[in-house]
Amino acid sequence: MPRLDETRAFLPLGIAVLTVSDTRTVDDDRSGDLLAGRLSAAGHKLTYRAIVPDDVAAIQSAVKNWIADAAVDVIITTGGTGFTGRDVTPEALEPLFSKRMDGFSSVFHALSFAKIGTSTVQSRVTAGLAETTFIFVLPGSPGACSDAWDGILLHQLDYRYRPCNFVEIMPRLDEHLKRGATPA
Repeated sequence: MPRLDETRAFLPLGIAVLTVSDTRTVDDDRSGDLLAGRLSAAGHKLTYRAIVPDDVAAIQSAVKNWIADAAVDVIITTGGTGFTGRDVTPEALEPLFSKRMDGFSSVFHALSFAKIGTSTVQSRVTAGLAETTFIFVLPGSPGACSDAWDGILLHQLDYRYRPCNFVEIMPRLDEHLKRGATPA
């Protein structure tokens, strides 16, 4: 049964939030505001927050800079996961993944289906690991961001969450880099 192990100390992570949108600004970025608020309330540090247009090069540039920054443990993007011509966030970020996290999408869609039914199939939510940085690619709606944070990320980014969480494996994420091996 999942639970919080209160004998373990909370370990704050550095989390960057990237909003991908041609129309959002700092003044009306509700999804970015929601994620920044939720992660801060949980005790994590918002290391960066930015808005970039729906453009592969712009998305990759921001994310690559954050992957290279040791202060960033996790990157959460919001927006650009649909099927319109401008929705390119998965195309921009999946090539950066050294390991895909297919289970994230499955769990997200299960949570989303319970709330919005079959409309969840219109989201190409994805996640993965790039070097030693976790990347979560979320839809642009505040509801979807809330579902992902409250239903998955809040727990998996908390060292106290049992039976397992992402934080406890973070010290071992670069094992393949230390050995000089190429990730599969």
